[in-house]
Amino acid sequence: MSEPVLKTESLHKSFGSLEVTRSVSIELPRGARHALIGPNGAGKTTLINLITGQLTPDSGRILLDGADITATPVAARVHRGLTRTFQINTLFPDLTPIEAVTMAVCEREGKASQFWRPLTAHAEAIGEAFEILTRLRLGDDAMRTTRHLPYGKQRLLEMALALATKPKVLLLDEPAAGVPKDESAMLFSVIAALPEDMTILFIEHDMSIVFTFATRIVVLVSGGVLLEDEPDVVRSDPRVREVYLGQAHG
Repeated sequence: MSEPVLKTESLHKSFGSLEVTRSVSIELPRGARHALIGPNGAGKTTLINLITGQLTPDSGRILLDGADITATPVAARVHRGLTRTFQINTLFPDLTPIEAVTMAVCEREGKASQFWRPLTAHAEAIGEAFEILTRLRLGDDAMRTTRHLPYGKQRLLEMALALATKPKVLLLDEPAAGVPKDESAMLFSVIAALPEDMTILFIEHDMSIVFTFATRIVVLVSGGVLLEDEPDVVRSDPRVREVYLGQAHG
């Protein structure tokens, strides 16, 4: 296995007397497709928030390409290549996908303040944005207002905004949540086609998606890692079936 591009060491987080993350240590090698699963309240989103900097751990470390980023601000983590999806249907409902992604490209290049200059000033950014949208099967929707896109395509646009930052590590918090079944299959087929050297950690409750897409699964229970292994091992583990899979299929 290659050296981890992302690593957590004994992360701990409490809110008062409630431990929400208990000594979590995980490693993601470059190009990994790892899933983070567990029952409601297991601490999955809290862990993502710790990794991305929305929350500060009480103890432990977060390493990106070997560098300690535990105290690094959110924006600086993004510039280093650690990105999560954004709720664009809330942030940019009146922009078109090409406008939103072009703005994200300009932000990455430090040119966000120049975004409202004539379009000819942003030809390269527009070209890159359209390339990203096309890769995510949104090329035909580039000029539609975001609020009018089907929900599955709005989730794809969230990913397009994340890809505009050129991430090394992409964190997806329930990318298929609220997406109709037929659209979720399309969503994950797009995710599966992302560059092989991009590392992906995703939270997902649909076990059929998890076992199809993930090459390794981390199971969280009560803030701690119950098990981390390959999908077949996780599927057959009686502890996992008892605390999570049994509930999901119960």
